[in-house]
Amino acid sequence: MLKAVPMGDGGSRFEVNVNVRTTQLPASRPLSRPSSWVDGTNATARRNPRQSSRQSGRAGFTLVEILIVVVILGILASIVVPQFSNASQTARQNTLREELQYLRTQINVYQAQHLDISAGYPAGNSAGTPTAANFTNQMTLFTDQFGNTSATGSATFAFGPYLSQMPTNPVNNMTTVLVVANNTAIPAADGSTAWIYKPQTLEIYANNTGNDTNGVPFSSY
Repeated sequence: MLKAVPMGDGGSRFEVNVNVRTTQLPASRPLSRPSSWVDGTNATARRNPRQSSRQSGRAGFTLVEILIVVVILGILASIVVPQFSNASQTARQNTLREELQYLRTQINVYQAQHLDISAGYPAGNSAGTPTAANFTNQMTLFTDQFGNTSATGSATFAFGPYLSQMPTNPVNNMTTVLVVANNTAIPAADGSTAWIYKPQTLEIYANNTGNDTNGVPFSSY
């Protein structure tokens, strides 16, 4: 506050009175955690221990529930697995028919291009003894008009190959051939080879015993 004070010499001086009021702030309170959490634990869960216990008790399956699931899976497997097995067997049978059809076609093509002599005879001699080795080589290598074979084609060995390799019998997973000699009856299937072939009559069959899923003998394919 500014105040004029008279002096003895007729002058005056000014005095300033300053009153400072201090205000005491209230003491700060410590921060508190939310009421929903106490010591890192959900207070709701602590307030409802029974409910929490019930929820944790449902985390797994009981033995009875597991047994029920196992029984159901077993029933489903007994229904589905045979269907897959039958489908696989049917596919193999269809492949077997296709392989036989292709073999018969290629055997006839070979005969038409080799002076009417079937594959299997040595050097185009139909009076000779046919062999499995001759048949396999003449069908999978290059040949001349007499049935002599070569690994490479040329002007002389201008025919074939008729097969890239001997096909696998999809039922017995074999590739070998049983060749039947002239004037000899075709033997019954015994499963010892993939195929039974008679050059004299151009007949070739699957060497499989038993029947397919329709009751048809494999040997009659």
